[in-house]
Amino acid sequence: MTLSTIRAYAYTCRTPGTPLERIEFGIPAPADRDVVVKIAGCGLCHTDLSFFTGQVVPRKPLPIVLGHEISGTIVAAGSSHRELMGQRVVVPAVLPCGECDICKRGRGNACRRQLMPGNDFDGGFASHIVVPGRYVCPLPEDTGTLQLSDFSVIADAVATPYQALQRSGLAPGDVAVVVGVGGIGVYMAQVARSAGGRVIAIDVDENKLENALRMGAEHAINVRGQSEGDVRKAVKTWVDAQKLPSWGWKVFETSGTAGGQLTAFSLLTYAGTLGIVGFTMDKTTVRLSNVMAFDADIFGNWGCLPEYYPAIVRDVIAGKINVRDNIEAHPLDSINDVIPLALEHRIERRVVFVP
Repeated sequence: MTLSTIRAYAYTCRTPGTPLERIEFGIPAPADRDVVVKIAGCGLCHTDLSFFTGQVVPRKPLPIVLGHEISGTIVAAGSSHRELMGQRVVVPAVLPCGECDICKRGRGNACRRQLMPGNDFDGGFASHIVVPGRYVCPLPEDTGTLQLSDFSVIADAVATPYQALQRSGLAPGDVAVVVGVGGIGVYMAQVARSAGGRVIAIDVDENKLENALRMGAEHAINVRGQSEGDVRKAVKTWVDAQKLPSWGWKVFETSGTAGGQLTAFSLLTYAGTLGIVGFTMDKTTVRLSNVMAFDADIFGNWGCLPEYYPAIVRDVIAGKINVRDNIEAHPLDSINDVIPLALEHRIERRVVFVP
């Protein structure tokens, strides 16, 4: 395929809360360090919905093409990445520069020159995208029964929990509490269980809890209408029954809600760890002295370092992480019908748009 034959289309957000507009455009020759990816699938994330409604403002001024969970095939490449031509890839949702002091200290996810599709530049609700080629993750030739579009959710829904797991220091036998087992949390439960954690799923939705149990959680607690004290007691009751430690719990807040954050904070234990993985603009009030009194750790997790992606891909192909049963494909052209359903919480699995 020559560049002159590449014609692309996308759905762009011009005004928050209004239907996305389909646009057509040509793909210019990529710069030396860039590649052109023909998109096979792009996941719909809660962050995309927040950008769409205007609750959160993307860094690139509107109009912008949203979407940051991308898989596809490289159909054009700059001079630095000719070897990638024809390669099937996952595009990391967070693309660090790889050259600044933060990156060199292993914290590329906090790089101040990082680029995120659908936030810093036009994203994946499109037929094609131009991205830096440095950190795309090539897929092996044999991906089993998985389709290329299935791998799109690795870019955020799977990779972000994976990095949170690494940062938490979870060891086999540790209690892992996942607060909110939706699109991100269900993968948090899976990677924690795969690492040997004893996983407790917490949510207000019975269907999500049942799915978390199918995906590897050992215990589920529906906390709808319960106080923080009630939730803590319920967790401790199960932990005690399993003869597990009452200290050192690894708690992952993946709901992206104020209530979820309060619940997660209330579950801090002595020598415990709390990872904030979900995002909300809402504010909460907590007693930070608990962190001192419990000698506990709290960290925030933004995306995932590109170097983790090959291991994640291997785990997905090996079936250690189940993506197929947690996604549903929709034609990209149906995007304006699907987004309202997602906003109304009428879709249970993660949507993947297929151009």
